[in-house]
Amino acid sequence: MANIPIWPGSSSFTTGSTPFGFYDTDAEFQVDADKVSNFCARRLGYPLVEVELQDISFYAAFEEAITTYGNELYAYKIRDNQLSLEGASTDETINDAIITPSFEPIVKLTEQYGAEAGTGGNVPYYKGSIPLTGSVQDYDLKQWAKNEGITGSIEIKRVFYQSTPAIVKYFDPYSGTGFGYQSLFDSFGFGGMSPAINYLMMPLNYDLQTIQAIELNQQIRRSNYSFEIKDNNVRLFPIPTTGSANLHFEYIKRDERIGSSISNIPNKVSNVSNTPYTNPTYSKVNSVGRQWIFEYTLALAKEMLGYVRGKYASIPIPNADVQLNQSDLLTAATAEKTTLIERLRGYFDDTSRKALLERRAAEAEAANVELKAVPYTIYIG
Repeated sequence: MANIPIWPGSSSFTTGSTPFGFYDTDAEFQVDADKVSNFCARRLGYPLVEVELQDISFYAAFEEAITTYGNELYAYKIRDNQLSLEGASTDETINDAIITPSFEPIVKLTEQYGAEAGTGGNVPYYKGSIPLTGSVQDYDLKQWAKNEGITGSIEIKRVFYQSTPAIVKYFDPYSGTGFGYQSLFDSFGFGGMSPAINYLMMPLNYDLQTIQAIELNQQIRRSNYSFEIKDNNVRLFPIPTTGSANLHFEYIKRDERIGSSISNIPNKVSNVSNTPYTNPTYSKVNSVGRQWIFEYTLALAKEMLGYVRGKYASIPIPNADVQLNQSDLLTAATAEKTTLIERLRGYFDDTSRKALLERRAAEAEAANVELKAVPYTIYIG
């Protein structure tokens, strides 16, 4: 087997030298690739010891380190902004976008509440009616839906079965004497008039109390209008006495309520896997990020060198064996990679929107405490 060349002490990057070529055309990546290779080789002991890696090994580690940095960065951005990003277009990358929290998720949620409360929302309400039959108290809603050709489940949202409103009885022209108006009519000289053509304006609070009295009278002294729905049957109280009326109600189709919460829209962000973040642009990474990338590249290079040296645990020489440091390299590489990832995630957590808002609130509170200690100026005019 021919001797495979190892690190000669220098390198010259060319496009196509990395496994994926994500950053090969970036001018700053091209310059730093050779610098990082030299940095890693020296940290691994060159030229005092030979480093059994090639320039393409360092380039691969450098590319992986940048990609890992971008992966951690944009995973953090997705966690911080996914609610605002859902529904956004996937046709345009947002690596450099400034994302402001959106009210759209809250509006979508309130539409669901509005639909349940019957005050709007995104679920249509339908109207239906069942002819009432005298002395019949129970009515089958399932049979009604079948007769109407409705498929799937429905849910009754409102039933219009109630007594005549109290305000109607209050303004009944023939009920005036029942509320103590007659003596007032007489005092004004209206007593001899037909009750159907007179009206006396009273204070609003009196009207409200009178309406409440009518409603309370209907609830206590008369059969209160009510209903109950169990399974597919509606039971009416009191029992209808005539068959010349209809029971009106509003309902929704449950399939439409389920469908209203699902939007299958092409080219829109629906989950973290299609949020339009791409690999970072190396030339835009600042010095803080680049230093992390350099250190992670070194950890990857240690790992690769450890696997290479693990092919032979020792090399026999005259009268002795040379022990290789495979285990030391792998242990150090694993520990360094873990530490670097934890440090990066901690940095991102410290700069998350939640952490920054908490810090701003703490600063504002501290400023208020400090301002309270400042003496107020007394003006004497």
